[in-house]
Amino acid sequence: MGNIIGSIESEYQRYRKLGEGAIAQLDDEELARKPAGAGNSVATIVWHLAGNLESRFTDFLSTDGEKPWRDRESEFLPRSVTKAEVTSRWDAGWQVLFSTIHGLSDAQLDTMVMIRGQQLSVCDALLRSLSHAAFHVGQIVFFAKSIRGASWEYLTIPPGQSSSYNQSPTMEKAPRDVTRRK
Repeated sequence: MGNIIGSIESEYQRYRKLGEGAIAQLDDEELARKPAGAGNSVATIVWHLAGNLESRFTDFLSTDGEKPWRDRESEFLPRSVTKAEVTSRWDAGWQVLFSTIHGLSDAQLDTMVMIRGQQLSVCDALLRSLSHAAFHVGQIVFFAKSIRGASWEYLTIPPGQSSSYNQSPTMEKAPRDVTRRK
């Protein structure tokens, strides 16, 4: 069937890169800006996603993914932070995730883990987490694009560039090395 852990890791890396591309286009004030209505700022989403990744993937195979030290509610508090602080928080969450994934193999996909008292296979937990990360990265990209308007630098295929992309389809996502794992 192939290298499933490697495929999941590759997708996490793709979403991390998209989020970083959006965050890089915003200044400190824009990172803290809330969208109209009840939406969260980019900084708030970063705090939440990083907190989730740290909680879920610290001692992933041996403890419940919802750690007693996590204060999820505080992740959603409004915050005024610098880009350096946002980037540091972002990196901290992803570092815990990738450190854990590098220690996993496809042979462990059926191993059971616990998240909020619910048993899930490693495969299900990873897919659930990947979907959660993709959802929030999508929010970050959408909101950052709305803030930047005409000065937005596209992170994927810009409008009107599909033909160019199809001539070199790896420009968006570099091929991954599937020989890295057993």
